[in-house]
Amino acid sequence: MSWNYEIKDDGMTVEELLRTEWGLGKKVVHELRMAKSVKDERFQEVQWKEPLPKGTVLWFDLPPAKSPYEPDHETELPVLFEDDHLIIARKPKGMATHPNEVGQNDTFINAVIGHIVRNGGSYGEHVHRLDQGTSGLLMVAKHPVAKNVLDRMLEQKQLIRDYEAVVKGKVHNKSGTIDFPLGRDRHHPTRRRVSPSGQSAVTHYKTVKQMEGKTLLHLTLETGRTHQIRAHLSHIGHPVIGDELYEGPPTQDGAYHLHAFRMSFIHPFTGEKIVVEDTAR
Repeated sequence: MSWNYEIKDDGMTVEELLRTEWGLGKKVVHELRMAKSVKDERFQEVQWKEPLPKGTVLWFDLPPAKSPYEPDHETELPVLFEDDHLIIARKPKGMATHPNEVGQNDTFINAVIGHIVRNGGSYGEHVHRLDQGTSGLLMVAKHPVAKNVLDRMLEQKQLIRDYEAVVKGKVHNKSGTIDFPLGRDRHHPTRRRVSPSGQSAVTHYKTVKQMEGKTLLHLTLETGRTHQIRAHLSHIGHPVIGDELYEGPPTQDGAYHLHAFRMSFIHPFTGEKIVVEDTAR
């Protein structure tokens, strides 16, 4: 895996780019140094602590990395964005994000690895997750440096993820914020519930459309706790339609109406503003 990068600030060193700008961990930085992965535009090794002028082009040549997941070549998922660094693809309802047991290879990440392998690659790691019953956009890093950088961006709330949900009842506010900590429900093995001792969880919502007995909402995650949107909406009395785990009214097909429809961020390697939207339901 090779790509180039242009230094944006005068006097920046390779060390500062990797550790400060991209926030790479010590292990990844050490591996890059040992593999002599960073070179100048003449493909000569560079001094990591030497200040470089703005506009300097660096070449990154990463040693091969392999994903621990088995490729699924039978399932092809819609890919809505792809470059040398990452993939954003649509996960259907009912599909797990990643294997939860030995031998499982019918998940989202297995299908994406199949796509990567068919196109000459060998590595893919999901950056975040969606519940099995939730459909929509998921991001996968295509090399270990991208995985490290995108993980940090997720932690620092630089990956904006927007969801669409159809909920029970009429939501009277045009917009609002649900700010309640979430923890495990002692009475159920998988449920989450609002708990003073739980982790901080913040969900922003906007009312899009009122329908008979239900409301269409757009929601943005500020944090990414397990079942966050589902637990928060249930707590305020507007569970997702079909989400029986959280007291939502049942649907004929047993599915619940929650879809990750948009993702936006500043690309860490190109500096471009990326907005990917998925209108499929």
